[in-house]
Amino acid sequence: MRKGAVAVVLLSLLLAGCTGGDKRKPEPAPPDLKRPPAAVAVNPGPYENGPFEPPEKGAYLGAWIKPDELTHVGRLAAVGGLEESLGRRLDFLNTYRRFDQMMGTPSDKEFLAQGANLMISWATGDNRSILAGDHDKLIRKQARAVRRIKKPVMLRMRWEMDRPNLRATMWSGADYIEAWKYVRNIFREEKTNNVSWVWCPTAEGFMRGEAPDFYPGDDQVDWTCVDVYAGAQFQPIGSLMGPFLDWAAKRPKPIVIGEFGVAKVWGSKGRAAWLADAERTFKANPQIKAIAYFESNPDRNKENQHFQLTGDGPAFKAFHSMVKDPYFNP
Repeated sequence: MRKGAVAVVLLSLLLAGCTGGDKRKPEPAPPDLKRPPAAVAVNPGPYENGPFEPPEKGAYLGAWIKPDELTHVGRLAAVGGLEESLGRRLDFLNTYRRFDQMMGTPSDKEFLAQGANLMISWATGDNRSILAGDHDKLIRKQARAVRRIKKPVMLRMRWEMDRPNLRATMWSGADYIEAWKYVRNIFREEKTNNVSWVWCPTAEGFMRGEAPDFYPGDDQVDWTCVDVYAGAQFQPIGSLMGPFLDWAAKRPKPIVIGEFGVAKVWGSKGRAAWLADAERTFKANPQIKAIAYFESNPDRNKENQHFQLTGDGPAFKAFHSMVKDPYFNP
């Protein structure tokens, strides 16, 4: 082979090596809407659900809406803006609190006055320091703050406890379970009886088989829950949370989908199809009694963790269709 031809061949091989050749994965097809969703979580009850009662039929619809500023005014504007776009009020609002960030804020009270319910996602701290009694004063103060809310609330104590990046503070499933019981007992001592305790791991934790190790038990949990996203993987929601549904169907508990979302990287058409399939899947699993969309593009997160629907016409239209469905207006 002549030197010039050899050079061309070598250059071609080099470029293929640098770019990976044509190894890019094709964009996944949207979920097949002709395929009926799996009906797995169909436990008819009666449920052991604590003071926050599930609807007799259908499911409550809620959301976390990330405000431009984490202030009283910012929270009210974010929720009000989405509700105006949807043409209805949300049944409940997911709101996040650090361990030492008091519950029952002015915005919480305003939402309650407007008729909404609260699901408080509470980021408790190191389980072993909780068990050592280091935070008793704070926990009692939080319990009294929740008691003053008076209305029933859902409380997600350290949601997504099964995430690998939380292992340093969770320690183990056994530590989490003992901390859960410890905190719940303090709430009982403070006569905070308006809480339904929500246990909420990740869908991935069930895929790995680790999440059940953190379950405190049917006598300790009022609602089971899962956070499920089409983020890194573009699969139907029924596939992503399938292992969780198999597990939850065996328990006399209502289910809340604590967070769900489909990432912008999958395109408007794909997102709309995924949401339409999610609506069908929720309805096929009547044990699911509440769902909360994660309307947020978290700062510093990757593109496959940007889930905001506002501004994406086809995706928002699909979500709006779900919101208007009588099933989600119990």
